Amino acid sequence: MTVSVRLNDNDAMLFRKYAEMHGISMSELVRRSVLERIEDDFDMKCYEKAMQEYRKDPKTYTLDEVEKELGLA
Repeated sequence: MTVSVRLNDNDAMLFRKYAEMHGISMSELVRRSVLERIEDDFDMKCYEKAMQEYRKDPKTYTLDEVEKELGLA
């Protein structure tokens, strides 16, 4: 799949220099950046859900308790 992105000259130069600095192509720079953004957004959604659940039931467990519950201790 091919995707085109229109950049002004300043942004294009910034992208190009950043890619060169890291030894990657422009395509790889954009691919990595988009994947990182998606991962960050997913992580934030998971965090928000976990915090909602915690606020409903703020019970926490120690590492020892978790290990015992899982049969690891």
